Amino acid sequence: MLATEFLVRGATEFGEPGVFMMFEENAQELTANVRSLGFDLDQLAAQKKIVVDHVHVERNEIEETGEYDLEGLFIRLGHAIDSIGAKRVVLDTVEALFSGLANHAILRSELRRLFRWLKDRGMTAIITGEKGEASITRYGLEEYVADCVIVLDHRVMGQISTRRLRVVKYRGSAHGTNEYPFFIGERGISVLPITSMGLDHEASTQRIPTGIARLDEMLGGKGVFRGGSVLVAGSPGTGKTSVSAKFVEAACSRGERALLFAYEESAAQIVRNIRSIGINLDRWLKKGLLQIHASRPTLHGLEQNLMMMHDMVRAFHPTVVAVDPISNLTMERDEAEVKPTLMRLIDFLKKEQITAVFTSLTGEEGNTSGLEESQMGISSLMDVWLLLRNTEHNGERNRTIYVLKSRGMSHSNQIREFILSDAGIDLVDVYLGNDRVLTGTARVAQGAEDRAAAEVRQQDHQRKLRQLASKRKAKSDRSAHRRTASGSRSGRRGSDLLQRARNVAGSDRTATYRRRSAIARRCR
Repeated sequence: MLATEFLVRGATEFGEPGVFMMFEENAQELTANVRSLGFDLDQLAAQKKIVVDHVHVERNEIEETGEYDLEGLFIRLGHAIDSIGAKRVVLDTVEALFSGLANHAILRSELRRLFRWLKDRGMTAIITGEKGEASITRYGLEEYVADCVIVLDHRVMGQISTRRLRVVKYRGSAHGTNEYPFFIGERGISVLPITSMGLDHEASTQRIPTGIARLDEMLGGKGVFRGGSVLVAGSPGTGKTSVSAKFVEAACSRGERALLFAYEESAAQIVRNIRSIGINLDRWLKKGLLQIHASRPTLHGLEQNLMMMHDMVRAFHPTVVAVDPISNLTMERDEAEVKPTLMRLIDFLKKEQITAVFTSLTGEEGNTSGLEESQMGISSLMDVWLLLRNTEHNGERNRTIYVLKSRGMSHSNQIREFILSDAGIDLVDVYLGNDRVLTGTARVAQGAEDRAAAEVRQQDHQRKLRQLASKRKAKSDRSAHRRTASGSRSGRRGSDLLQRARNVAGSDRTATYRRRSAIARRCR
């Protein structure tokens, strides 16, 4: 498969024709086998991009006498190369030559000459061989004369198979020495390094809403950063899937593509269940903005699941990816193996500027001492960590949510009640007071009690205001009465004084008249 893809990709993507010379399968068998990968060798052969040549080697049909060489093979291979101007060659596999020819000393010498002949002609060649017990190959020759040696391995651990690839040597190049898991899918072979990618991804300043208005308020009023990673953790039944579905719906509502990986429910089950809280994912599936990939995590190995995610992301180009839940990927797997795999997925999505939402199952309610361990140690890789919990009070269970951390933005440290209803998802303030946090009916009852007490206080306040106003009015009336009475007395005193003045003036005139009359009488 690796050698075939090497030839097909070279011919179709890099303009380098190739020759496939095989010693086991014939051309018809090879063409049929690789058709499942989307490779049409017949069409490429008709376009003179590939030559497929089968060399039949059967031990019973060969009689070895005297000295001989493989010049016939050289001539046959050279003719195939010249016929299409090939740049790439595949020989599959050299073990067939060793099994068909008894004189291994001559065969080894001729293979050395073949390697040199291919190099002199400028051919990039892949020679396949079977793994030996004490050496890389069964006959222990090719790894010494080849410039690059790649070892493929197929292991079964915990009843789950995993293919791995390792570059043993590569002359003139710095190469990775780790084992790289690879996966054979519909589009060929996918290889992903076991080590995490470099931390050189861009950090966007754009904020995107989560789809839950009150949650956006808790995250600084604008949502999360694009390209960030969000961890939604909680015990069973807290609403983790609902939050991830709301993220997905919000992305589709903006005209963006979203991809949901589900490891607990089928796609149809998710669409049906989420519809009960007012989220219609079916319309986005029909519009092509949403894809749901649902499977059991045991269908493939951990690395295969990761590589399938990579392939789907590259093919669909989403802006939001949700994984529900990542904790299912750890079934019977070593945590030391799970964390690097998830780290690679997170780094890959960050590099592609894809907002990632991961849900994870936590332990028992109230057990916060092992919270970090319950997240498989990946919580430190997350930009936003939302924690959902069930609280029990007065015989009922209610959901709560709070932001445990949110990098690069101010966020609320308050607990909110998390309500799922036909109208959708809503966050409401919990009752805080007297060292208590009340939710559900207890919060409603306490709120009604507080409103009744507030109304009583308001009525008492209004009554006191009326009493105060009445006292002020009575005092004002008394002051006005006193002013009126004082004015009446002052008026009477003024009238008496005026009358006295008039009386005095009249008496003075009378006296004057009398004096004048007396003087006049005396003068007569």
